[in-house]
This record gives sequence, C-alpha cells and structure tokens, in this order.
Amino acid sequence: MTRASLDKQPHEVATMFDDVAANYDLTNDVLSLGQARLWRKEVAKAVHARPAEKILDLAAGTATSSLPFAATGAYVVPCDFSLGMLQEGKKRNSWLPFTAGDATRLPFRDETFDAVTISFGLRNVQDTDAALRELYRVTRPGGRVVICEFSQPTWAPFRTVYTEYLMRALPPVARAVSSNPDAYVYLAESIRDWPDQPGLAAALQRAGWSKVAWRNLTGGVVALHRGVRP
Repeated sequence: MTRASLDKQPHEVATMFDDVAANYDLTNDVLSLGQARLWRKEVAKAVHARPAEKILDLAAGTATSSLPFAATGAYVVPCDFSLGMLQEGKKRNSWLPFTAGDATRLPFRDETFDAVTISFGLRNVQDTDAALRELYRVTRPGGRVVICEFSQPTWAPFRTVYTEYLMRALPPVARAVSSNPDAYVYLAESIRDWPDQPGLAAALQRAGWSKVAWRNLTGGVVALHRGVRP
C-alpha cells in the first residue's frame, strides 16, 4: 500500500508518512516553492510560546515545526502517529520528547498544555471534530490553539490556477523529488477537498473553542486559525 484513500484510514495514512519521512521536509520546501518556511515562521508568531510554557505540537512529523517553540524556552512535545516520522526526527533532535499519539485519542491528561498547535496535519485525521475536541481537552482554561492548514485562495482566478497546480503540476514534481509520489497525489486531493476558512472556524466553535479567528497566508492558500479555551 503506497497511497491512502480519502476516507483516511489511520494505518494507511501513517504508513504513507512513514514512507516519505526521510525527505519530507525537503520535498515540502520544493513543492511549496519555498513558502513552507514562511508559513512555519507565521505559526511560531501566532503560538507566541513563552519560557516554561507547555506546548503540544501535534502532527509534528520530524519536529521541524517544534524547534522554534523550544528556542523560546518553552517545553514542547512533538506528537505524531507516524513512527517513521518520529524515528527520523529522533535522529536529528534526540533531546526532544517525541511522543506517538493519535489525534483523536491523545495520550495526555486533561488541561496539560498552555498552547496546542497542528500544521498541515488536521486534514489527514480521520475524524476532524474528534481531534479538535481532544485538543480542547488537553488545553488548560485560557490556553490557545493555532491551526495552520491549506485552505481556499480568496481570489477566484488564482484559486483556479492553484487547483490546476495541485492536480496537474504537483504529481510530476513529486515523482522527481519524493520517494513515494503517490503520497503527494493523496495530499493534493485532500487539500482540494478540505473545508474553506469559515468551515474550519465553525468546526472549532463546535468543539468549544472561543474567540475563533483566522488570517490568510499566500492569498488564502494557507490559513492560520486561532482560538482560546474558555
């Protein structure tokens, strides 16, 4: 099995990410035309981690996204359900407390974290609403959530060009730079089928989060959603 279907069976998605772990960060930089690094910087600003805070970085992969939080003096837990990603991350940053976990059944106590964040992983979870409720559960009252996810470009002509890139240009590029190009075909399809900005905001509110807002990056290709646990 090399490609997960869009019904997102967890073991299939995990296996898919195991297969691409070694070159995942490099491939993302290439396929995003260098924008992935900019997006990570914006996530770090939005989370605004502070010394001694406890931060959960869900779907952290190799923990590239976790390092900016650790640099502030916060205690960050990189969590992912792909063992291949975690093993690759452990090779690079053995001092981080890598944790295997399913987003719909997180292995943490209630109200553990000051902030929780997930970047480009929520759409790969089988049950989005359950994951948002779990993030809520493990966040302390007054704590915050930051979600960085692909979304819908706000300018219609650009949205058309972007969709064409996802479905036509991305697969051949992935074949050139990835060990498992079918994984990126799945990712392109999952991006196309993902809810728009108001849709994800509504899901956050259903899960109990308050003060929900979002900010578009790269014309809405990516959106940063934020919320606070009451």
